[in-house]
Amino acid sequence: MSTPETELLHRVLAVVRESGDLVREHWKRPRNVRLKGRIDLVTDTDMAVEAFLKARLEQVLPGSTFVAEESASSLTPGEDCWIIDPIDGTTNFAHGVPFVATSIGLWRNGGVALGVVDIPVMGETFWATRGGGAWCNGEPVHVSRRMPLAESLVATGFPYTISEKVDEVVDRLRRVLVEARGVRRCGAAAVDLAYVAAGRYEAFYEDDLKPWDTAAGWLLVEEAGGAVTSFDGTAYGFGRALLATNGLVHQDMVSLLVTEGKR
Repeated sequence: MSTPETELLHRVLAVVRESGDLVREHWKRPRNVRLKGRIDLVTDTDMAVEAFLKARLEQVLPGSTFVAEESASSLTPGEDCWIIDPIDGTTNFAHGVPFVATSIGLWRNGGVALGVVDIPVMGETFWATRGGGAWCNGEPVHVSRRMPLAESLVATGFPYTISEKVDEVVDRLRRVLVEARGVRRCGAAAVDLAYVAAGRYEAFYEDDLKPWDTAAGWLLVEEAGGAVTSFDGTAYGFGRALLATNGLVHQDMVSLLVTEGKR
């Protein structure tokens, strides 16, 4: 039976299919890359996809607002707010690495009510609605049941402020490396979160993330049966430090990520 939520999801997925076509079209073109920071890039594709999504999603939900990476004036979403990363993994995109995602979350009633992570070059679209489970290309996905941490694959990312935080980042990485089966870094938080939801990773952690990096993936992991918190295990609420796991290795990861005197 169709509900307002499922109808909204279907309309959003139709928009995402078009935005994916746009990404794939640009994938074949030469990249026009500019710097936003020392290692923080933006391309014409980021700008084009964001403009397309804002125009189309406002039609899907008239009166809605936006927190979008390339145009946001605030990081605080209001009611019926689309939280958008047009190209998560811009550095990957600039170098022709296919871990590139478009992330769309709808903030409603104090939380993420709908989330889509589209990985267009690799042909996978993940989505979730609050209470409706998590899906990839029409098939349900669930977090893995794998444990302990010694048998788990963990993903991470490095902040753009790496030059100031390198000792802290490397210290955490060292602790995880010696306890986990392996550590991966694909360079797109939305992809990492989708992969936790799909049971490909047991855990993902990263600091200095923005709402557009995590909104959709946060919902995906929770709807797939996983856990999302800050590094110290307290509630996540678009804080900078995010830990997402299958739930079974969550406390082990908290113990590794938090040392006395650090969050």
